[in-house]
Amino acid sequence: MASVTGSPATPRLDDLARLRRVRDRMDREYAQPLDVEALARDAHMSAGHFSRQFRLAYGESPYGHLMTRRIERAMALLRRGDLSVTEVCFEVGCSSLGSFSTRFTELVGMTPSAYRREAGAATEGMAPCVAKQVTRPVRNREASAAGRG
Repeated sequence: MASVTGSPATPRLDDLARLRRVRDRMDREYAQPLDVEALARDAHMSAGHFSRQFRLAYGESPYGHLMTRRIERAMALLRRGDLSVTEVCFEVGCSSLGSFSTRFTELVGMTPSAYRREAGAATEGMAPCVAKQVTRPVRNREASAAGRG
């Protein structure tokens, strides 16, 4: 079985377990400064091998996954409405307001400021767990696949 023994195109089971632990760490510590080299060390892999295996296992780069988690959290903070866009940017672990705004706009389809204005009213009265699911960002490839479906 290729999935057990591993092949260049299929991560091995022990690699998958390490990748899952690192992904879980990224999900928990999204606001911390995380870089691919440190994450790769946690997975006992080189940075290049880690990035390739992560993409094979999860369909996106480690950076893309981390930024999606950060944007999801930013959306929740912006819906709450008590922090400025700049404060939200730094709260979720981004160090550049420009990069944050660009990535936010790519994933959500509107700027953080526009989202803050519109989302508060759209989710008012919803339980936070429902609002999170309803407002989950759609990655470009997911949007493309849904449009074809």
